[in-house]
Amino acid sequence: MSRLRFQKRPTASCIKCVLLAGLLCLAIDSTWAISSTAQTKNRLAANTPARPDPDILLIEVYKELAANNLRKAQSKADALVDAYPNFQLGHLVRGDLLLMHTSLVTAFGAGATGAPDKLKNLRDEAMARVRSLRERPDPNLVPRAVLQLRQDQKYALLVDAKRSRLYVYQNRGGQLKFVADYYISQGKLGVNKVKEGDQKTPLGVYYITGRLAGARLPDFYGAGALPISYPNEWDKLHGRSGSGIWLHGTPPDSFSRPPLSSDGCVVLTNPDLHKLSASVDIGKTPIVISDHIEFVSKARWEADRSTATSLVNAWRQDVESLDPVRLMQNYSERFKSEQGENLRAWFTKQRQSMAGVHKISIALRDVSLFFYPGQDDLMVSTFTQDATIGKSKHTIRKRQYWAKEGVQWKIVSETAW
Repeated sequence: MSRLRFQKRPTASCIKCVLLAGLLCLAIDSTWAISSTAQTKNRLAANTPARPDPDILLIEVYKELAANNLRKAQSKADALVDAYPNFQLGHLVRGDLLLMHTSLVTAFGAGATGAPDKLKNLRDEAMARVRSLRERPDPNLVPRAVLQLRQDQKYALLVDAKRSRLYVYQNRGGQLKFVADYYISQGKLGVNKVKEGDQKTPLGVYYITGRLAGARLPDFYGAGALPISYPNEWDKLHGRSGSGIWLHGTPPDSFSRPPLSSDGCVVLTNPDLHKLSASVDIGKTPIVISDHIEFVSKARWEADRSTATSLVNAWRQDVESLDPVRLMQNYSERFKSEQGENLRAWFTKQRQSMAGVHKISIALRDVSLFFYPGQDDLMVSTFTQDATIGKSKHTIRKRQYWAKEGVQWKIVSETAW
């Protein structure tokens, strides 16, 4: 189960004017802007002084409403639309506040004349933004999916589809440190992409493969785009099709998009895309896209990482043994190679390539380990393998997918390049 710890706060007292009725039932009160003053400063520091965090301003509006401070709420809503003139949600909230001065507002967008589906989209966005500040990642917990990063992988990106949030974790000496998060939009039909045009965002472990400047793209993509490596080996092995999955911005006339609104890409606001881009090393930065990020204790994370490391090291020792029976025990009968070969056919080719070898030394470096989202007990390891055979040295990069079968872990796919 995911473990996010929230601070308990008393329910707001009588709220005479109700804005976003479904949101205010989340128990917003005068103590609920953010979990701490320090956290507020940290989030604001990530923005330029003239453009404060829109989520913080939005939550401050709700806070003032819960305290029956309509004029202060109005002032903060004014500041929100002044800072972000194309923020549709901000304008809708401000419109409801203006109406409250003369009328009782009991529904979201009471003064708006837009279509019901557009109001629903804005309501969903508001709820996602509010929820993100209530469900801040506990600093004592870490994302289970990221077991180990390479030393030169400075950051890992994690998309939580249910929360409409992208989390950024920094690699500090092998330990994960939460540094930032951003509101995101995903595919119109959710996650778990299977085929081209299904309007879903893929689930998996991918890498940022490029950086496209906004000036080279249609306005639809906003400030630019960060393509990802979908489909990866696992996707191709399971017949998943499609391409062109990016992290990208929004058109100039839109500050943000509803949570479910893309054709499969992950969409951020243009300011957030600029900030996120600074955390990206092309070809190195992993992005884990999950339906729901699971956060676990550091003790459990260390135990999981130790298990994964032991599996890969045991496989390395079995390769060095040159004992085909020992080595074969690492592989599943369900194994399938990138070319579609079954275990017997693939393993026969591997043995033939080692014919005449009497001694081999294997060293592994640049190892990364992830639990694969969307799958039960699936782990992916990627590493550089340095093999010494006599006076010859051979270096290749490998990726292995390990699945738990009963109480044992077995390799179900392996790719080298």
